[in-house]
Amino acid sequence: MSSDGPGFLATARYGKDKVRVFRTVRGTDGVHTIVEYIVTALLEGALDVSYTQADNSVVVATDSNLAKTSPHVLSPARFAVHLGTHLVSKYVHLTKAVVTVQQLRWARIGVDGAAHPHAFWRDGDEKRIVTAVVDKTADGAVATVEGGLKDLLVLKSTGSAFENFVRDEYTTLVEVNDRIFSTAVDLAYTYAPLAIAGHGDGKELDVKHVATKSGDAWDDDQVATKAREITLKVFATDDSASVQATLYKMGQEILAANPAVMSVQISLPNKHYIPVDMKYIGLDNTTPSKAEVFVPVDAPSGLITASVARA
Repeated sequence: MSSDGPGFLATARYGKDKVRVFRTVRGTDGVHTIVEYIVTALLEGALDVSYTQADNSVVVATDSNLAKTSPHVLSPARFAVHLGTHLVSKYVHLTKAVVTVQQLRWARIGVDGAAHPHAFWRDGDEKRIVTAVVDKTADGAVATVEGGLKDLLVLKSTGSAFENFVRDEYTTLVEVNDRIFSTAVDLAYTYAPLAIAGHGDGKELDVKHVATKSGDAWDDDQVATKAREITLKVFATDDSASVQATLYKMGQEILAANPAVMSVQISLPNKHYIPVDMKYIGLDNTTPSKAEVFVPVDAPSGLITASVARA
């Protein structure tokens, strides 16, 4: 590699960000299924000359994707692995693809108690997130897949406390045995690596039936559904002694319900709601059992994160 200065190209990765994809799959029964994705595809490999010699002959377009032809487009995880495998197998000089898919949440409109076959509404800001890192090997490829969700905004008006924490001359936070608990859940779960043999051009890959190293096949759609259901159930039902304790229970239950998941990473930023002091008009609005009027506070806020890994 040539160098015109005191440094050298240590690492390099390029691609496309925020590629918008919308796909309709038209069922023979008249029922349409839709997905809307925001895709990021980044590549690594023998790309040095495009940086060091202004030679673009190694640069591959990454915004041309498989949204029309892929049989896996309705599953963001299988689509991400398919796209990554396609890129590293089609182009000899590429060795790694990092594909992130954000799926926006659409739900069917209910009409007279039944789900409409082709009408939908945007179900909040929550997004399903998948990242697949596909590394080329001598006899195929290895994919490391992370699934999860972000921006799942939840709130409960009781069933949460925070007491018995360290108190010293710097402590201003008041202990409370009943409070509003609100957070925007960011959740990620990681699978064991997937071995993809004989990748060819990637077009025939069926990730659903590829086994993990432990021999357990996984279906990310089922895992995503279970993880979301568990997160909401634990949040709603846990008599929370702290955000930390509730987070840990979420992680443990997700691992217990999904044998193919190796670890769970959860971030729970506190969305604070402060009771308004109304003593000036003779009303008690600060005693926890009587607090009814609150001020939402965006900042500062607590941020609680942890990773729960399989033993």
